[in-house]
Amino acid sequence: MGAPYLNMIDPFGRTVSYLRVSVTDRCDFRCTYCMAENMTFLPRKDLLTLEELDRLCTVFIEKGVRKLRLTGGEPLVRKNILSLIRNLGRHLKTGALDELTLTTNGSQLGRFAGELAEAGIRRINVSLDTLDPEKFRAITRWGRFDQVMNGLAAAQRAGIDVKINMVALKGINDEELIPMLRWCGEQGFDLTYIETMPMGEIDTSRGDRFLSLADVRKHIETAFTLEETDYRTGGPARYCTVRESGRRVGFISPLSHNFCESCNRVRLTCTGTLYMCLGQEDAADLRAPLRASESNELLHRAIDAAIARKPRGHDFAVERLDKAAVQRHMSVTGG
Repeated sequence: MGAPYLNMIDPFGRTVSYLRVSVTDRCDFRCTYCMAENMTFLPRKDLLTLEELDRLCTVFIEKGVRKLRLTGGEPLVRKNILSLIRNLGRHLKTGALDELTLTTNGSQLGRFAGELAEAGIRRINVSLDTLDPEKFRAITRWGRFDQVMNGLAAAQRAGIDVKINMVALKGINDEELIPMLRWCGEQGFDLTYIETMPMGEIDTSRGDRFLSLADVRKHIETAFTLEETDYRTGGPARYCTVRESGRRVGFISPLSHNFCESCNRVRLTCTGTLYMCLGQEDAADLRAPLRASESNELLHRAIDAAIARKPRGHDFAVERLDKAAVQRHMSVTGG
């Protein structure tokens, strides 16, 4: 790795060291706050090959990325995804990468947990918004609760640490905020609460379902003692320790308290588009320079130019929640 390629620093002095990669926009769920039920997905011919994704990720690692998270859609529905994960694991062995991790809905963990652990995955985030099987079906539309529970058990058997991500939704799962935290403590899971985000057009009203995490924290403090901590995973969550269980609880609050001042992330889509901010439309095409030359010099230049345009932050606002701030769905951007 040549010294000229190390460290991506944006116009506001923030070092970009975390890359999130959406390996597919497809998902086997249709969560109501994330997607419309009848989604139109990208033609498969438009997707980067797994070899191209490996090459792109490797260039970012050469430029200083230390944490790499694979997302979707649902990343584990991408055909032969384990081959990409195994190949990226080589950067863990050399020390070039600190962590390779995954965000999943848990549906495929029963099949893949053991192989994920063998490939170097030590920690995963699993999206789970309810412990009620009927409500789970209503939220995910297509999901099977027992399949996800079996997947979580498989991850534990494989020695993978699990963090649950729960989107807080007024009138849907607000009565489960405390029970979920209690259950996570019993299972040995950490938990992060997330505010709904105005990304892509959906079939329901986000504004009607919005819950401020400031209010969520006040609510859970009626049942648990939260102790401040400086623990960070490299992502946007602010963490506390739950005294009663010893587990961590995090809060991702893009609307009520944005996390832009410390943003160290960029997001790569499965078509090779780089988004410098989750909540802005500006993007850079990396597929063209990737395919224009076998050398990576053009890629390095394109990434440098993109990082130079990384904005200070997003424009998400509670009062505009029912109008999508960006037209792409979360599944396209990679979370």
